[in-house]
Amino acid sequence: MTATQHSAPSEKTLRLDARALSAFLDSAFPAAARPAFGDVVSVAPRHVRMVLNPGPESIRPGNIVSGPTLMGFADVAAYAVVLAHIGPVGMTVTNTLAITFLRACRLERVTADARLLKLGRRLATVEVRMWQEAEDHPVAHATIGYAIP
Repeated sequence: MTATQHSAPSEKTLRLDARALSAFLDSAFPAAARPAFGDVVSVAPRHVRMVLNPGPESIRPGNIVSGPTLMGFADVAAYAVVLAHIGPVGMTVTNTLAITFLRACRLERVTADARLLKLGRRLATVEVRMWQEAEDHPVAHATIGYAIP
């Protein structure tokens, strides 16, 4: 392998642990925006768990968390699991996002489990489940695709 070639990403190999992933996210996004994107809790092969403590900026009528807040959180969780496996490649970008809102999301802590469904050289597909209190009662489910440069 030459110095310009990179080994193919692997669903079984992590390139960033939780601390390195958090540090990258902190540097990649404006400091003022970071609280809205959640925090990394754990990183494992094919899986990242994040938590979001929604603030007043996340409220929509009905005193629940807004759809755009949950979409952003799902997107960052998916981005995190891809980066955990490919390394700090900032220009990895969302190319598809489909989300289903399953029940009202109270203005309380939200957990996101992002799982790699497929990781290739140029494309990745991730499933994200978001829940409060009980994993078996998700508030939203998303499937997100990423283009890897």
